[in-house]
Formats: sequence, C-alpha cells, structure tokens
Amino acid sequence: MSDRAPAPTAPEAPIGEPTVSVRRLSVHYKVASAEAETSRPGRLRRVARKVGLSRSVTVRAVDDVSFVARAGEAVGVVGHNGSGKSTLLRVIAGLETPTSGEVLASSPPTLLGVNAALLPELSGLQNVRIGLLAIGMTPAGVREATPDVLELAGLGSAIHRPMKTYSSGMGSRLRFAIAAAARPEILLIDEALATGDVASKERSEARMTEIRRHAGTVFLVSHAAQTIEEMCTRALWIHEGELVLDGPAVETARAYRWWAWNIAKGEHEVAASVLEKSRAHFRATIVHPEDRETGRHVARHSPT
Repeated sequence: MSDRAPAPTAPEAPIGEPTVSVRRLSVHYKVASAEAETSRPGRLRRVARKVGLSRSVTVRAVDDVSFVARAGEAVGVVGHNGSGKSTLLRVIAGLETPTSGEVLASSPPTLLGVNAALLPELSGLQNVRIGLLAIGMTPAGVREATPDVLELAGLGSAIHRPMKTYSSGMGSRLRFAIAAAARPEILLIDEALATGDVASKERSEARMTEIRRHAGTVFLVSHAAQTIEEMCTRALWIHEGELVLDGPAVETARAYRWWAWNIAKGEHEVAASVLEKSRAHFRATIVHPEDRETGRHVARHSPT
C-alpha cells in the first residue's frame, strides 16, 4: 500500500449541452492488396501495374460510428493499435474528410497530438512563447500565462534546454500545457498523456477537470485502459473501426482491458466472447445522436 496521500478530488463537472455530434461516420481507404498481387505471375503483375489494374482492398478505418458528447464530459477512446481511434479524432478536428456521415461541433476543436509541431532547436521556454502566440494570445497574455504553463508542464530546469533533448513524455507534457492554456471548449488529446510520473498525471487530470467545469469537452485517445479509467468519465471502445461499447469510463476500459489480456494470452475464444457481449450490451442501450444541430460543421459528406 502506498504511503502517498491521495490527491484532493476536484468537483465533478456538470453535464451540459451537446458540443460534438458524430452521425454515421465512416472513413474507408483503398490500399493495394499485397496478397492479390503476389498471386499473379510476375509478368502479369508488371503489366497490371502499368495499366493501373493493381488490385486493392478497402480498409474500414472508421465504420458507421455515431455518438453525442456534451459539455463537462471527458470522453476516452480505447482500442488496439490500428483500430481507428486517431482517425476518428482527426475527423472530429476537421483534419480529415470522412467517406460518409458528418461531424457537428459547437466550436472549433483543438487537437493535441504527440507530433504537434514545436521547434526542436529552441528551448522549451521559447517554444512556450511561440506556442501561446500561435493559439492567439497577445504578448501581454503570453507573459501572464507562461508561469501557469511552466507549472503544468513540470519540466523544472529542463525548460531552458532545447526541445530536441526532451524525451517523448516531456514533449507531450509541454504540448498539453500550451494547448490547455487556451481553455478550449473542445480539446482532443491523441496519446499525449500516457507517459509521465504520478504528479504530472495528476496535474493534467486537474486541468482537464477545470476545462470541463467551464463547459468544455475533452476527448482522450489512448491504448492504455488504465489512463482512461483514471482521467475520463465516459469511454468509447473502437474495434476495427466499429464502435462496440459506449459507457462509463471504468466499465468500458475494463471490458477492453479484459479483451486485450485474453488476446495477449492466446485465449481468442474468451476474447471473442467479451467482444460480442460488449456489442450486445451497446446495441441494447444505444441512443442515436439528436436530430438538432449542435453548431458548426467540422466535416461533412453526404453520399450521392
């Protein structure tokens, strides 16, 4: 048992109006089929490539996903690598066009990813100033916000070192601190909080709660179910592009974690049963997105 006193629990954010509505969203890609190609004799394969007849398969990165997120929610998105989590976030952010369906948002979402652009040659402190200016702060606002950003990032004297010397976790914490300074109404976080010590995670969780209390919505993508349990109020389980479960964060994350554990142990029949039970539970409790609009169109495509 740990001797460390538990962190004080922040007041829970009230659930408010819809901020993001995802309606029958699909993202499909056509990719070359290596299996189909290698089945052809060499000469026929070369001819087919020249005339543009190379076979392809359709990858359903996101497949007919619908849900509504509301102000005050922290929505985790779990799933194995390649399940479509990051694609879903990119479409919500308006950075990728769906094959079909639509996303409506009440304000422009802010996407924070592990690859968010900062300048590696400059120090962390210089990147803080540049980043705050980039999100629209005035020079006076930058001076006022910088101490809070530095405290949230928790990098100590390393803030004066070039970014290229930072570990991935240090860079992620700095990116999160910069993005959170804008107090966005909709904050999308892609695998950026999975690393770091207990203190840094607690600071990040407290800031996410603060954003939610001010009528904000946070989406957190992670393959680490425990992170979702600790930092979110609700979770979506995406499996091969399909939304198989949507519910309280602890219940959804634990169902996914039990599935992943059985997959790792080679217990594929048990894992299949967990997946099917989750699907059945979701289908029994599904609530379709509201018909009324939540606001600005982020991405929209209507099939002809």
